[in-house]
Amino acid sequence: MAERQAYLNGQWIDDRALAIPVEDPGFALGVTVTERLRTFGGRIWRQAEHVRRLRRSAQIVGIDPSVADEIAAAISEFMRRHEPLRAAAAANGVEDDWAIVAFATPGVGGVATRCVHGFPLPFSTWASQYESGVSVWTSDHRQTPGNCWPAELKCRSRMHYYLADQQARRLEPGARAILLDQDGYVGEASTANVVIYRDGEGIVSPLMSKVLPGVSVALLRELAEAEGVPFVERDLTIEEFRAADEAWMSSTSICLLPIVRCDGQPMGAGTPGPMYKRMLAAWSGVVGLDVAEQAQRRAEISRRLSAS
Repeated sequence: MAERQAYLNGQWIDDRALAIPVEDPGFALGVTVTERLRTFGGRIWRQAEHVRRLRRSAQIVGIDPSVADEIAAAISEFMRRHEPLRAAAAANGVEDDWAIVAFATPGVGGVATRCVHGFPLPFSTWASQYESGVSVWTSDHRQTPGNCWPAELKCRSRMHYYLADQQARRLEPGARAILLDQDGYVGEASTANVVIYRDGEGIVSPLMSKVLPGVSVALLRELAEAEGVPFVERDLTIEEFRAADEAWMSSTSICLLPIVRCDGQPMGAGTPGPMYKRMLAAWSGVVGLDVAEQAQRRAEISRRLSAS
């Protein structure tokens, strides 16, 4: 196999031929439940947790939850089919890990659309931020309230994320947005959970009942417990967020990145802090590779290939 493949409605097809009808509610209305997984050293990370969340999202939307079983099998088969591509890249000095995207929609004619596709992780997008950190701006756009859809639903209806990031980038190129909830408490970054660290209190997360319960932030909680660091859930004001000793964002692809500026002002020392470095090292230990070093090495290879 020389090209990427995708799974669509029971068949494996050329990734470039992947499409859904414009009348599919997944396109027409954004009614799409989705998960994005990644590999570490070619091994799919926490597939069961992602599939469990996909099953729950399907149930909330009214898609037959059994699609999760079909998608779980396709996720495993996806990496089996693409291991030759990953191995060929590694033989040429390019050790890729992959993003795997799974989604389901209500489909057309009462038959759900089921899809799994993927691609090598674009490490260059965030590799430098393990050391330089991320700048965030508080957005005027708020997190979607629970009376629109429950926070536990992972879906593609993300216009609020898009508008929030657009606003942040107008204020500062490359910045990301922090969205508050309807009561003015810190919610999420666009497509990432956020937490702070405070000496004397530990790691503080927004209430998981109010935000998408991320697979990665669940791992962060496990790491904190293993390291003897308290992990607390509570309402978090933006003033507390700005005044934190450290702040981080967490999601599947990036794992853990430090937030070093908020609304144009330094957070803590304005550089990645010691607790961040400790948690990232623990994360690397669990997944079996140096998370930051892998991304930085792969980004450097991309730069060399682009220049040649």
